[in-house]
Amino acid sequence: MTRTRIDLNCDMGESFGNWEMGRDEEVMPYITSANVAGGFHAGDPHVMRETVELAADYDVGVGVHPGFPDKAGFGRRTMDASPEEVRDYVLYQLGALDAFARRRGTRLTHVKPHGAMYTMLSDSPEHARAVMEAILEVDPELVYLATDSNIYETAQEFDDVRAVFEGYVDLRYNADRSLIVEKQLTPKPTDEVVERFVDIATEGVVEAENGETIEVPAESICIHGDGPNAVEYLEGIHEAAAEHDIELAGLDALA
Repeated sequence: MTRTRIDLNCDMGESFGNWEMGRDEEVMPYITSANVAGGFHAGDPHVMRETVELAADYDVGVGVHPGFPDKAGFGRRTMDASPEEVRDYVLYQLGALDAFARRRGTRLTHVKPHGAMYTMLSDSPEHARAVMEAILEVDPELVYLATDSNIYETAQEFDDVRAVFEGYVDLRYNADRSLIVEKQLTPKPTDEVVERFVDIATEGVVEAENGETIEVPAESICIHGDGPNAVEYLEGIHEAAAEHDIELAGLDALA
């Protein structure tokens, strides 16, 4: 029997200046991949460096979490940007974070767009293709962490794009596999979150809000580090992974 392997990722490095966001130091020991803000929607050079160093200390894969240049809106407001402009936004942030990774003696493993940028790439294959083409030109080894089926399907058009589909356990799903996104994360029962993790990791399914069982064939699962119960969720997930013979592995080991 082949052992189930799955990546556990978290959005990180979203503090900047005197503003603190998330529980990076508490969460980092439990995850296998860190999606680090590139300084546009959140983060700054000092936070980027510190987060890369923290991830390296725990042997956690580092990827860029690029967003729109909109700190006031946390990158969640729609921008009227062309495919070329979105491409440049991603490459700018990718290059900045890559410099910190190289300085620490490590390398970036993946790209996961944030907020309104992710929504734009999901809604517009033209924008998504522009970003994927640019990533391939810079580093074809980078994994594209696909947040939904639209982006994942667009990635399949490229023979050289290494795409991994992502699932969520601290958010709930609609029957059409879209996420129920909350303006502010509310605590979920830990048992519910852990059960969802096991269902996705072992069966590739999850129970939607209406009770229907839907397919979520994810190889990577995201936990929001700024959630009120993030550490409790992760502790429960690690216990369940050991119980169900699920191996937590970085994206390099999956794609």
